[in-house]
Amino acid sequence: MKIWKLWIGASIALLILSGCSSRQQTTLQNQSIQQARIIEQQKARIDYLNKKIVWLENKQQSQEKMTKNNVKLKKVEDNNFNSDYMYPQAKAKQATRVAQTQTAPTAMGRAECISLVGQEKFDKYTNILGSEGASIKRCIMLKSMTN
Repeated sequence: MKIWKLWIGASIALLILSGCSSRQQTTLQNQSIQQARIIEQQKARIDYLNKKIVWLENKQQSQEKMTKNNVKLKKVEDNNFNSDYMYPQAKAKQATRVAQTQTAPTAMGRAECISLVGQEKFDKYTNILGSEGASIKRCIMLKSMTN
């Protein structure tokens, strides 16, 4: 009977210890998985940076090739220059005046302006422009545009 108690006690102790060790193993596995992910990310970043360095080096080399091009200039013969053609001594054109029809702003009264645009628009122009004088000037402008 004592042996059975020992066996049961030992088996319980082994189960408890094996459970603790499995927890430690899972935490260790999780940590190693996280470290592996970090390492993969770092490798991907290093690969990206290496590709970028190679691209920049190629770009710099192509720019250096472009600047090193030896261009030989051609000699230009300018014996076909004719000053009479370039600077003619022709008669200067005289400016002609164009007769402009100038209509002097005629004096327009309030009644004539109202008959031209209507009472509502006249009141609207007065409110927008701030005075009757300004709305009368607008009526004069509209009249000159329609003529």
